[in-house]
Amino acid sequence: MVLAFLTASVSAGDNWPQFHGPRGDGHSDATGLPVTWSEKENVVWKTAIHDKGWSSPVVWGNQVWMTTAKADGKEMFAVCVDRENGKILHDLKVFDVEKPMFCIEFNSYASPTPVIEEGRVYVHFGTYGTVCIDTTNGKKLWENHDLHCDHWRGPGSSPILWNDLLIVNFDGHDKQFVAALNKKTGEIAWKKDRAIDYPSKDGDLKKAYATPTLITVKDKPQLISPAAEATIAYDPKTGDEIWKVYHGGMNVAQPPQFGDGKLYLCTGDGGLKLLAVRPDGSGNVTKTHIEWKCAKSIPSRTAPLLIDGKLYMINEGGILSCVDTKTGEQVWQERVGGAYSASPLYADGKIYMFSQDEKSVVGTPGKEWKTLATNRLDGGCMATPAVAGKALFIRTKTHLYRIEKKD
Repeated sequence: MVLAFLTASVSAGDNWPQFHGPRGDGHSDATGLPVTWSEKENVVWKTAIHDKGWSSPVVWGNQVWMTTAKADGKEMFAVCVDRENGKILHDLKVFDVEKPMFCIEFNSYASPTPVIEEGRVYVHFGTYGTVCIDTTNGKKLWENHDLHCDHWRGPGSSPILWNDLLIVNFDGHDKQFVAALNKKTGEIAWKKDRAIDYPSKDGDLKKAYATPTLITVKDKPQLISPAAEATIAYDPKTGDEIWKVYHGGMNVAQPPQFGDGKLYLCTGDGGLKLLAVRPDGSGNVTKTHIEWKCAKSIPSRTAPLLIDGKLYMINEGGILSCVDTKTGEQVWQERVGGAYSASPLYADGKIYMFSQDEKSVVGTPGKEWKTLATNRLDGGCMATPAVAGKALFIRTKTHLYRIEKKD
């Protein structure tokens, strides 16, 4: 049986094209990243980003893109920053929204992360619409306003690219579906309602904010799409369901992680918390393909890192834990402190973690945790940083930083 990620054609060290990196696994092949930084140390540039947005930066070539929006949701923007000098190249208002839906203060109207490729960036604002922008001149190539749900507390799911399709989850209070847009035209290629038996009619228990992942199983592609209550594998060409597993939970936010022949799924608030699933089944695989479950110190917001047969996780309360992927048993846990919404990154043998309360922690994984540095930047992070070249691109609540060792 052959199992593999479907990966982008770019190197993780050159570009950072989507949420949580080229493979969606938080790994970078970059070396020489800084371990220590502050407002006065290893800051190449610092650029203010107006208004409010928790979307992560994406990097292609000399451009860094992200989204932002007015706090009231009535105006939404795409911002492009020059990778070399930090100057704003494009600040584009892409939508006016007459009557935005409610969004909690903890979230933003610009939380979904863009996805970028050569010549095009796709910015997504959930129910408010999706826009394709020409990165050479900042002009709109198309926009789509045909996909809607009530996010209830604001949007969160980020799009991914596969072949000629832009794929995104819509798991709202009122509707739950997955859709694919033709990336050349913005037209709907397919749209599939979630075939999930929810245990309650309460829409609050049906919400999710996860970004899907693409893998191959026996040389065939699978779109792994987490939702409240269950995760479903679809054929990305058609949206036809391949298998699903019931695990409970709501507000699922993490992209699935894949390795060693298993998918590792977090279930958000409630449910099994963390489970390993073999992705080679069909139909309902709940009774046949769950390898193990773990419920100790599992994050409900941040994605795990899969490194050398271990899962490393930082939960929202600042507890870092390590789980063996063969057994699901916890190897160790450490309290590093802080509150976390941004997912951790792994590069050059080190784990990088970025908290909401201005603290970033760098350390080495293994049989035990070793903290190498604790750093601070003003504002704190809601967005997961990007890595390109030898630099970290860290978006705080107010600014974008390029953090890199200075010669």
